[in-house]
Formats: sequence, structure tokens, C-alpha cells
Amino acid sequence: MDPTTLAIAVLVGLLILLFLRVPIAFALCTVAIIGMFLIFAWPAGQPFNPGRALRPVQAFLGTDPFSFIKTYTFTMVPLFIVLGHVAHRARFTTDLFYAIRILLPRLPGGLAIASVVGCAGFSSISGSSMACASAMGRIAVPEMLKFGYSKSLATASVAAGGTLGSLIPPSLVLVIYGVFTEQSIGKLFVAGIIPGAISVLAYVVTIFLWVRIKPNAAPENHITSTSSEQIKAVLNMWPITLIAVVVIGGIYSGFLTATESAAVAAAIAIIIGFLLKRLSLEAFLEALQETAYQCAIIFVLAIGAKLMVSFVGITNIASDLVIWTTEQNFSPALVMLMICVLYLVLGTFLDAIGILLLTLPLAVPIIESLGYDLIWFGIVIVKLIEVGLVTPPVGINVFVIKSVVGDSVDLNQIFKGAAIFILADLVVLYLIIVFPDISLLLPKTMF
Repeated sequence: MDPTTLAIAVLVGLLILLFLRVPIAFALCTVAIIGMFLIFAWPAGQPFNPGRALRPVQAFLGTDPFSFIKTYTFTMVPLFIVLGHVAHRARFTTDLFYAIRILLPRLPGGLAIASVVGCAGFSSISGSSMACASAMGRIAVPEMLKFGYSKSLATASVAAGGTLGSLIPPSLVLVIYGVFTEQSIGKLFVAGIIPGAISVLAYVVTIFLWVRIKPNAAPENHITSTSSEQIKAVLNMWPITLIAVVVIGGIYSGFLTATESAAVAAAIAIIIGFLLKRLSLEAFLEALQETAYQCAIIFVLAIGAKLMVSFVGITNIASDLVIWTTEQNFSPALVMLMICVLYLVLGTFLDAIGILLLTLPLAVPIIESLGYDLIWFGIVIVKLIEVGLVTPPVGINVFVIKSVVGDSVDLNQIFKGAAIFILADLVVLYLIIVFPDISLLLPKTMF
């Protein structure tokens, strides 16, 4: 069988399995193994012979997944995940939210703005959008509803703010991207700082305009506090501030690698949690359990993607796609537009890591052929994925918030509010694409 024809058939099979709601990890593994078997059992111009494929496929499955997963870079994944769980259970993120709430008492939509800034702070130590939305949703949404905020604003602001976990370092999505594209994780993390800050500003402006146009969406905040209470609230933020400085400052200064910063930050969070008696042994064991569960999911996905990458490499379909794109004389801008549309569509029904692992084998060669910077492209992809996290019909972050609020808020109300934040995301995405230095300025200054 012709390798290109086989590759197309395998990709079609993968889309069918995804349409049938087969988990993406198992779909990737299944089609990659079948494709690998067929390419050895049925070479072009030769008869079908299953025996010819058994040994190479067995050797491949016996070595390739393990050699990939034991990559040193992947060790930061469980470290950053456990860091986020420990920080949440030790209430470091709660301190951040309440401090910002006290500091912004009179600003229109102050609680919603505090929620977004709190999400940004949690993102700086977590790296997971769903974990961010879940943690901040339990803290911020009930608080806003208690003070009479509209259900759409209260829920959508946290759903959108939670997406920052994919962009603000440390980001698990950027770790996966860096491993598969062989880019510096440290540079990818640093590249996300300015786009992340711009995204936070865009969300804050969106909330401010929303409340100005519809004052009833966020009644006036009657929270009062003394100067001593404000100082105390700011001082209570020292654990999460220290952890963020270790992660971001350590990487940017070159004093720590991304993996080392993950290890040091996780150790600091655990030690502080126990010393302040905010982290019990039971809570710590729960954090480890959740970390093991999430790591298992991520690594199975990574194995499936690696098998698919190897299959794509053998068939040379990525090279054929690059040649076809070149022959069509598409402008780089048009190619980027098509890629953006593809990611936005996939984001409506797939999770962030699944989208990444599904598309990278084909998208990266095209981007490289056009001469685009892969660090910049990583930030663009993450921003596109952020939009998908709050886009119907799936919008994973929206469903996370729905699971937190239960029947008190209708799902359509959350999606309706999220649509306003999607407009802000698209503006930020446009700026990142048109002005690449937004993403590349800080990586260029790294030591």
C-alpha cells in the first residue's frame, strides 16, 4: 500500500474514532499501531504478509514509548501538578483572592477582577487550566453570587480566567509542546509572560466595560477594610509570591532550569504548608493521589502521540503536506489563518493537550517551512487552545465551572458570558500574531 494513502486512511480512521467519542489517547494508540503494522506488512508494490510486520512492530512498541516517557524533561510534569494541588489545599490561592478583593473594594466589578487576577496568580504556580478554573471557581464564584453579581459574569470571569493556566508559566501545555518540538521549555515559559499579562489586562478591561454598560451585573461592593487589614492581606500572599518568584525568576535568570524550578517550588510549597499547619498529611496524600491520576492521563496521551508521530515520520506525509502547501503558493498569512481556524474548530470538542498532540506532527513541519519561529508559534497555539476551553459545545472550563456551581447556574448562562471574553481573547490573539515580539522579547533577553 502506498504510504501516503495509508497515512490518509489512518488519519480518517482517527477522526472517526474521535467522532465516536473514543478517548483520544486510545484512538491515537489504536490507529498508530494499526498503521505501523500495515506499513511493514503491506509495503508498496508487494503482497500483504502479516508475519513481516510482527517483529518490527513488537520491537517498536517495546522500546519507543518507554524511551520517550523517561525523558528528563517530563519529570517536571508531576512536580508542577503536585505544586498546584498542594498550593490549593494549603489555601495559598485563597489568600491571593481575598487580598485582591480587599485591595479593590470600590472598582466596578472588583470581585470579578479579583477572580481573574487570582486565576493569574494560581496559574503562575499550577500550569493547568482545569485545575485553575476548579480551584478558583470554588473560592470566587460563591463569593460573587453572594454579593449579587450576575450569574453570567460571576461564572464566565472564572471560566475565562482559568484559561490563563495554559499560558502563564509554568504551563503543562507548553511543556508538552516543547518536548515534541524540541524547543527550550524555559524560553517557552518566559515567552508566555507578556501575552499572559496582556490577557489578564484584556479580561479586566472586559469586566470593567461589562459593568459600565450593565451596572446591575456587579452591584457596588460594600466591603470595607482598615489599613492594617489591607497590610495583613498583602503579607499573607508571601507563600504564593515566593513560589512564583522561584518558578519564573529562577528560569528567567538562568539560575534554575525549568525542571529544577519545579522541584524547588514544589518542595517549598510542601514545607511551607506543613510549617504553617495548613497542609495535613491527609491533604498531602490526596494531592499526591490527584497528581498520579493526572500524570497517568497525560503520559498515556503522550505515548499515543509519540506512536502517531513515529508513524507519520515513516510515511513522510508531513513532508508531502509541506510540498503540497508550497506548490499551492499559499501566502504565509493564509496558511496561518487556516491553522488558526483548524485549532479553533478542534477546540470546540477536544481538550487542550489532546489538540496539541493530535496536530503537532503535521502543523510543525508546515510552520518550519514558512520560516516562523517555533517559540512564537507555541504561544499562538496556546492562545488558540485557550479560546477553545470556553467555546461551545464542549468548552471544558465552562463545564468545570458548571460542576462547581451545580444547578444554581444554567449552562447557557455561563457560555453566554464566556462569549464576551472570547472576543477579548481574539483581540489578544491578533496582537500576538501581528506583533511576534510580544512573545519573543523576553526570551531574547534570557541569560
